[in-house]
Formats: sequence, structure tokens, C-alpha cells
Amino acid sequence: MSIIVGAMALFVVLSVFSGLRTFSLSFSNDLDPDLKVAAKKGEYFSIPPQQEQKIQKIDGIAHYSKVIEKRVLFLFDGKSQFSYLKGVDTQFNSVSKASQKLFSGQWLQPDTYQVVIGYGMSNKLSLGLMDYNNPFEVYAPKPGTGDLSLNPEESFSHIVLYPVGIYAINEELDSKYVFANLGMAQELLQLPPHQVTHLEIELQPNADEQHVIRELKKLIPNIDVKNRAQLNETLYKMLNSENIAVYLIFTLVIIMALFSLAGALIMMILDKKGNLKTLYNLGVEVRHLRRIFLLQGTLLSIFGGIVGLGLGSLLVYLQEKYALIMITQSLAYPIEFHWSNLFLVFATVVALGGISSWIASSRVSKKILD
Repeated sequence: MSIIVGAMALFVVLSVFSGLRTFSLSFSNDLDPDLKVAAKKGEYFSIPPQQEQKIQKIDGIAHYSKVIEKRVLFLFDGKSQFSYLKGVDTQFNSVSKASQKLFSGQWLQPDTYQVVIGYGMSNKLSLGLMDYNNPFEVYAPKPGTGDLSLNPEESFSHIVLYPVGIYAINEELDSKYVFANLGMAQELLQLPPHQVTHLEIELQPNADEQHVIRELKKLIPNIDVKNRAQLNETLYKMLNSENIAVYLIFTLVIIMALFSLAGALIMMILDKKGNLKTLYNLGVEVRHLRRIFLLQGTLLSIFGGIVGLGLGSLLVYLQEKYALIMITQSLAYPIEFHWSNLFLVFATVVALGGISSWIASSRVSKKILD
């Protein structure tokens, strides 16, 4: 029974962490592309039209978007906040889900001074949509000005913006970005038409990521290319560490449960001592007698693991299908069934069960049979 409960608990907990992992990564995945290209040195690099055509022809690339990302100052009604202005082109919605996360309003219209702000910035600046009484302004240092003058007009570029949408993803991202049209961002930062800070790329299904990265580096010199895991390296490391820690902790629970199996086998050996002596005197070798209890313990581990995983899979299915446990009224506790978790738990139970059975069966010796 203890093996069944231990296997079930370990599988359910690993499934919960798989769900939490997907849930945690979903927020960053809404904005992060499959691949992100940036300059190795400096902030900007150029993508002339002839290069754009070659990028589109790279096998594995479904869509790409030119992006300018720069930390600038936003002002509204006497309040200020530093955030990233993210200038995007018309292909951005093909590589990002940002436009699907609108809380209110609409997405950008091309070639306008419209912007989409985050819910966090809207709260901090008390900024709503279509407020024509108070201008929403953005300031960015002019390139090559050197020391900043006391006169903002001499040292800063300035544009009045028109918020048309508010997006909501999570607390951090809702205050991080202000989305604008690429041309407006280039105008504010006084950049040439083909200069960008990033390329954001969506890959085709089953595309060879490494092949795409190699082709991009051949085509565009002095660039770095990062995938989603590299863009969120700290988050991925934290989630992986938590998953390993939980696995080890619940493995200890299974080890404790298997002590009962080893104890039961030892008690059985002592109880059947007379029968074992009879078999030994009839010519059965000690190693064959040990094998009886090793096989019995291993079969108990396999049976307990199968039953525990069956019950655990049922619980996972019920939570996925019927949302038995809720975090909020509209959000079910995240959980995911993965075959890898099932095989991992089964292998753990069988391996540890085999070890405990071997330790218990080693109590059968010539000394105990004499």
C-alpha cells in the first residue's frame, strides 16, 4: 500500500510541476519569439532589402519581424515612467501573441503615432485610452549629443503619442513595454530606415533550429541568436531546479515506503526459515533461495508502481478534464500529463524496489540455514 501511495504522490506532484512550468512560461512565451537576433556589439544593426529577401528564403523560417527596443521616458499629466518603447512592423503579430492579450482597445494601425500600453503603466500613470486633454509624451536622447543640455529640445527627441490599446499579461510585463509602429520608433531615435535592434523570428513546425541559426549568422555578420530558453535562462534554471528538488524529496518518501517492503521480506524469510532449510537440504542453492525473495519484492514493486501510477493518472485526468481544484473562480490549478513523468516514476519505483528487495533477500545465507 505504501508503494502505491508513494508512486501516486510522486507522479501527481511531477504532473503539477509540469503544469506550473507551462503556466509560468506561458507569460513570457506570449511575447518572446522562437528566435531573437541581436547585434553582438552595439545596439543596432542594418537589414537592407536584399538581406530581407534572403532571410525569408531560409528553410525553417515561417515569419520574421523587425523590431526596435529602447528604454525611454514617458510623461503623462505630470507623471513619468521609464519603460521600453518597442517599435514593431506589420509582421509582428505573426511572431508574437501580444495583440491577442489586449485588455481594452485595439492594436496599432500602420504608419501612425498610436501606441499600445500595458495595464501596469496605465495604472501607474492613470492613463486611459483616447485622452486628448493631456498629451502622452515620449522622450529619447538624441544620438551623438554628448552632454545633455538643460533645454530638453536640444538634447531629446520628443513625440506625442496616442494610446489606442491596453494589454494585460502579468505584473512585470504590463509595465515593461509600450508598443509602437517601427517607423515612429525610428523617427524618435533618429535611425535610418533599415536599422533595428532585433529580428524576432517564428519557426516553421519541426524546423531545424540550429540550421536556421547557422544560416542567419552566415547571412548577417556579428549577431547573436537566442531561443526562448536562452532568453529566459534564469527562469528555466529555476523551474528545472525546483523540479529536480521535488523529485528528490518525493523519492525519499518512496525510499521510506520501501523500508516497509524490505522489512516485510525479512519477516517472511524468518517466518519461512524452516521451509528454506528443507529446500536447502534438498539441494537448492542459497542464491536460488535469495532469488525467490528478490523476485517477490520486485513483483510487489512493479505491481504497486502500476496501481499507483494508474490512480495518479486518473487524478491528473480528472483535474485536467473537470478542474476539481481551482486557484481562482476562473483558473484551475495547472496540471499536465506527460509520459516522461510516468516512465520516470515507474523506473524509480522499480529500481528502488529492486534494490530494497536485493538487500532483504541477502539475509538468506548459509548461517541462517544451518
